Amino acid sequence: MSTICANSDLFVELNQTDAETISGGYEVFTIKNKTKYNLYYTVDGKLWKHKPNQTWVWTAYKGGTIKFDEDMRSGVINYKKYNLANGGVYGFYNNTKTKGNPYDVDLYDIG
Repeated sequence: MSTICANSDLFVELNQTDAETISGGYEVFTIKNKTKYNLYYTVDGKLWKHKPNQTWVWTAYKGGTIKFDEDMRSGVINYKKYNLANGGVYGFYNNTKTKGNPYDVDLYDIG
C-alpha cells in the first residue's frame, strides 16, 4: 500500500506541462495578430515573428506557454507569460486600458 501512496504523491506534484510531456500529449490553439506591429514572442521557448493580420494554428508539444513583450516602444521591455489552453483561440490587440501608452498590446482569449 505504501508504494501506491508514494506514486500518488509523485503525480500530485507534477504540473500540467510536465504531465503533458510525460504522457506525450499536445495542445492545439490559434493565435491572431490584430495589431499593426510585427510581434516577436516565444512558444515553449522558441522565438517567432508574427506579422500583422496573420492567423497561426499551433501544435505545442511542451505545454503551450507563450511569452511576449507587451510594450512596443523601442528600448522598453515588459514581458507577459501565459499558458495557452488546448482548443483556445487568442488574439493580440492593442491594450487600450493602459492610460498614456498607446503602444501596449496584450493577448486576449477570443474564442
